[in-house]
Amino acid sequence: MTLKNKLLGLIGLSVAGLMMFSCTEVKEANYQIIPMPLDIQLAEQGKFVLTEGTSVIYPENNEKMQNNANFLAEYVKEKTGITLAPTTEAKRKGIILKVEENQEKPEGYTLKVTTDNVTICGGSEAGVFYGIQTLRKSLPVVQGEKVALPAVEINDEPRFDYRGGMLDVARHYIELDSVKRFIDMLAMHNINRFHWHLSEDQGWRIEIKCRPLLTEKGSMRKETIIGKTDKYDGKPHGGFFTQEEAKEIVAYAADRYITVIPEIDMPGHMLSALHAYPELGCTGGPYDVWCHWGVSKDVLCAGNDATLKFIEDVLGEIVEIFPSEYIHIGGDECPKTRWESCPKCQARIKALGIKGDEKHTAEEYLQSFIINYAEKFLNSKGRQIIGWDEILEGGLAPNATVMSWRGEKGGIEAAHQKHKVIMTPHTYLYFDYYQSYDRKSEPLAIGGKLPLERVYSYNPLPKELSAEEQKYIIGVQANLWTEYISTFKYAEYMLLPRLAALSEIQWSSADKRNYECFLSRLPRLVELYDLKQYNYATHAFNITSNLVQDTNEGVVKVALKTIDNCPIHYTLDGTEPTTSSPLYEDTLKIKEACTINAVGIRPNIKTRIFTQKVEINKAEQK
Repeated sequence: MTLKNKLLGLIGLSVAGLMMFSCTEVKEANYQIIPMPLDIQLAEQGKFVLTEGTSVIYPENNEKMQNNANFLAEYVKEKTGITLAPTTEAKRKGIILKVEENQEKPEGYTLKVTTDNVTICGGSEAGVFYGIQTLRKSLPVVQGEKVALPAVEINDEPRFDYRGGMLDVARHYIELDSVKRFIDMLAMHNINRFHWHLSEDQGWRIEIKCRPLLTEKGSMRKETIIGKTDKYDGKPHGGFFTQEEAKEIVAYAADRYITVIPEIDMPGHMLSALHAYPELGCTGGPYDVWCHWGVSKDVLCAGNDATLKFIEDVLGEIVEIFPSEYIHIGGDECPKTRWESCPKCQARIKALGIKGDEKHTAEEYLQSFIINYAEKFLNSKGRQIIGWDEILEGGLAPNATVMSWRGEKGGIEAAHQKHKVIMTPHTYLYFDYYQSYDRKSEPLAIGGKLPLERVYSYNPLPKELSAEEQKYIIGVQANLWTEYISTFKYAEYMLLPRLAALSEIQWSSADKRNYECFLSRLPRLVELYDLKQYNYATHAFNITSNLVQDTNEGVVKVALKTIDNCPIHYTLDGTEPTTSSPLYEDTLKIKEACTINAVGIRPNIKTRIFTQKVEINKAEQK
């Protein structure tokens, strides 16, 4: 090879190298995430660049912090392809995880980025974990590109200590791996309580070893009603979690700083238990595990001493499986019809000296006896109870926490009585309700309408409470009941992105909440949904329009937009738009009556087709 050819070759390699370097674009993190942090102070300059092998430094002999470091490495690898190196060795540069207990709230954290280091300092290991979630959600989804973290100091803490999400696995059984997937979704949204609804008229889902018939007979129903018809599918449906599987879920959640709160609903919603042990009912049965939905008149017999023994047996094993401070004992939707005519229940009323009054019937006071009995037993085990707001009827158990679901009235009353309250009103936080006003284009739901904006608008601190009484509102929770939700993919659709709105209600300070701002941040979170292959609803990404009749120009001006300004293709002749259709670039000026069809097209999803009929008012034209 001649010297000239060698020089040309070297020049070529240099140019190629420069081209490769120039093509390696540096992507930056964006700290405008969901839920919105309390305080973000960006520095004027400076960046920390994530590179292959960047150290994640955690304290020695701290297993929780080691788990945190591994989670961070997993999240970064997933989003960027960059492999971090968890280590206990002190390094000059890297991501430093540490705990300093002088934070006002244990779940609070500080995230500080400089040119040399990223430091996540939490008031506890949980606080560090939430700082990690913030860093995770701020990262772009890229592969093979450099990622830079702009210099910043973020100081953040949750608004509410109790931040819950409830999953009903009783009406439709949901498998172990899907329950774990639900827990991962909660962690992503900074939610720290998993309320696990485990018993219903339609199925018993948790193994109780001293009561084997609960799962042998009570976990399976013969068939399931089809939608909102009077027809049945003829297919047996069932399943349950062994105690070992339940403990596995508890441990999986704990690694993500989520407490599992089990619910055994009593004294109503007990047909699955009555099918297994018919002697516990007022009539003696026979009973069947219900194949349809609703509220059964058959409930536990409050006058039967065997019922009290059953409560002790079940709750005695529940507390061995679940270490949570709270055990949910239901207390909702318990008709008193059977008690009114049951000799044992009436004898119990007489023996207790219960009398009805203008506030409550004798049978409502009898339910309070059952709830109090369960509370005393759980208190003896060092636990506290949560119950639905019906536990107010007949008088509250002394230390009970009320979960207010029938609006806020029950929560307000409980707070007046100085009882702790978790707000979960169905009017804002029942995620089995429709997400859109267009029911025809939605999968079947139980009813109601809870669009994303409605969820986001919820204020958990009622004006009817004084500032002192508002302190009894310890948290907020959303619930997903599964009458019409037969698969977890369907459940994901009902949860997302409403779970994002919930997380901001639970975490972010009231003055940081703004719906338009929330929508502007949502696309970055949805990138993570796509990465995890979650099945989410896309209503928030649909096209919206603004129409103005311009009489001077004799046109109707039509402006189209989406929250992330994605490409919009449109037609004016009523045909369905495709990528070959005209690209919307600016306000359309319509001179003749027509039908606009438009669609927003993204790499992963399309919007629903937007349709707008445009009429031209010739009389107003000049």
